[in-house]
Amino acid sequence: MKLFLKFDFNTVSKKILESKFNGLNLEYKIIGFGEVELLKKIKPEEYLALNDSLNDYGIEIVESQKGILVQKIKDTIIDMVFNEDIIVNVKSSVYLSEKLGHSYGYLSNLFSEITYSSIENFMIIQKIEYSKQLLLNSELNLTEIAFKLNYSSVAHLSTQFKNTTGITPSAFQRIILKRRDIAQQKAN
Repeated sequence: MKLFLKFDFNTVSKKILESKFNGLNLEYKIIGFGEVELLKKIKPEEYLALNDSLNDYGIEIVESQKGILVQKIKDTIIDMVFNEDIIVNVKSSVYLSEKLGHSYGYLSNLFSEITYSSIENFMIIQKIEYSKQLLLNSELNLTEIAFKLNYSSVAHLSTQFKNTTGITPSAFQRIILKRRDIAQQKAN
């Protein structure tokens, strides 16, 4: 039997972090997405145990200042795209600059230097991932999804979707529906 799951990435991440930090009896405070403050100094062996424990979930501790800022850029973009409570009425470049306290030019150059990709590409990938989730797990149509993700038009979303995934949003929906029908037939 196949199950289709819908989950909130932020909640899952927070629960994993709580589990790992509590399991190691560390005093901490979750400040924001991807940012935890240790309330007491930890021993080197505790640090290694924490690092190993987090690596099991693909979570790594970022240590360089540039790496930390790039991770903050990624976290801010993910939060901006996936968090329904954040409504961005300004350009994403202005939002990132204001949120992170650096010029967009600096953020963009740093991001490209560290990731070998652009902020714009990362943002497009996140928007397309979210649009796939919405197509799979919500009753929203493509027009509503385009509006929700701040696209200027459905055509713009469709073009970016096809450029990123290789298929159109409607073809993606058809494939998923076909897979669900096949899975349902096998279950019966």
